[in-house]
Amino acid sequence: MTTPGTPLPRLAPAELRELFLFEDLDEGQLEWVAGNGDVVECPAGTDVSVEGEPAECFFVLLEGTMTMSRLVGGSEVETVRTSHRGVYSGAVQFYFGDRLEQRYPATVRAVTDCRFLALPAGPFAEVFRQWYPMAVHLLEGMFVGQRNSAELVGQRERLLAMGKLTAGLTHELNNPAAAASRAADALRDRFAGMRHKLAMLADGKLDGEVLRSLTGLQEEFVARVGTARELTALERSDLEDGLGEWLEDHDVQQAWEMAGVFVAAGLGPEDLDRVPAAVSASNLEPALRWLAYTVEAESLLVEIADSTHRISGLVDAAKQYSQMDRTPHQPTDLHAGLDATLVMLNGKIKPGITVVKEYDRTLPQVPAYAGELNQVWTNLIVNALDAMDGEGTLTVRTGRDGDCALVEIADTGPGIPEELRSRVFEPFFTTKPVGQGTGLGLDVSWRVVVKRHGGDLRVTSRPGDTRFQVMLPLSEPAG
Repeated sequence: MTTPGTPLPRLAPAELRELFLFEDLDEGQLEWVAGNGDVVECPAGTDVSVEGEPAECFFVLLEGTMTMSRLVGGSEVETVRTSHRGVYSGAVQFYFGDRLEQRYPATVRAVTDCRFLALPAGPFAEVFRQWYPMAVHLLEGMFVGQRNSAELVGQRERLLAMGKLTAGLTHELNNPAAAASRAADALRDRFAGMRHKLAMLADGKLDGEVLRSLTGLQEEFVARVGTARELTALERSDLEDGLGEWLEDHDVQQAWEMAGVFVAAGLGPEDLDRVPAAVSASNLEPALRWLAYTVEAESLLVEIADSTHRISGLVDAAKQYSQMDRTPHQPTDLHAGLDATLVMLNGKIKPGITVVKEYDRTLPQVPAYAGELNQVWTNLIVNALDAMDGEGTLTVRTGRDGDCALVEIADTGPGIPEELRSRVFEPFFTTKPVGQGTGLGLDVSWRVVVKRHGGDLRVTSRPGDTRFQVMLPLSEPAG
């Protein structure tokens, strides 16, 4: 066994009994601890154990002040500072023996000159299993059971999340698909009308010059489609009334119907004034209807193009979200993943929710498992939406914080009570009603960010302003 610091005379059984860990041991057990435990002196600043190194010793603080810290995003974060005699650290899962890889879960450092009792993890595990066989079985069962339960519930949660996302995506795809289908059916009717009116116009009664004038007007009118500004309902109504009067003055039947078509394309009376100059009065109405059919057909084509573009965008977002065509770990554009997640969750964003995106576009790509990060964004955004209950502002913000990229998901919900903030990342902890939450979303997110990416996940909260902050290293950690 290797121990830090300078070995000192071993403790007597009577001294060991003063420590709360050993006060109930019998004489034989105390004798074993006294005979196998080294007392070591660690000067201030000495590392007693280092996170990630093989765990060889179980340490008990006898004197002095120590800290415990974890490596987060390339920086040490202190989690514990204590001078309480008898606190333990190091190989805290020694009782598993070789069945679990024994590594120090944190770095323990002497703040002042300290003394520790150092027990060899391997031999201590053997006698501990003999002393407390039932306790060891219970501890193992609890550990393995919780791990298996977390895995099963996590799988179930991912399936439920995928089901919700699939339902939302299906709904989002259905809207543009239905719009394209309706536009295609309407377009068929408009083309039939165009053929009919064109036959009337060209039934030997119009010379070539008149037809050329009409086709020229047709090209100009069609070019206006899609460039007209968005009108308010009041503006649209006023313009349709004015154009309807013009059409009625020229003895056009069902003028209100034709007026709506021309107004939608940004055309007004001054544009239609050019038609009577090109055709005779007897051919005016057929000419106007032919032009209206042409304009409406172009509008329907624009609608079909917009719908298919929307479908393509949704498919691209789904591909980006699932990372189907990506290698697991590579430089990743965080904004692409955030946008894809927002698209996938659009069905959950109720009308009363305002989404604000504040992106730092100078942020470089980060080395990451993009698909796993998308699951983190999903968990954080869904929690924010649930907290606001259909009313509020969701803010998705990115930036740079030192050597890390910062992604912040903020909501204007009621906030997380102070007494619960320290527990939100615990497995199975949830404030949602039974059946509405597994309590694993934030635990999974924490493990993805901290364990998989060497980053950090934090929360700050007050009523009306809750922020989950994800810190991700901008470069690969050494080694």
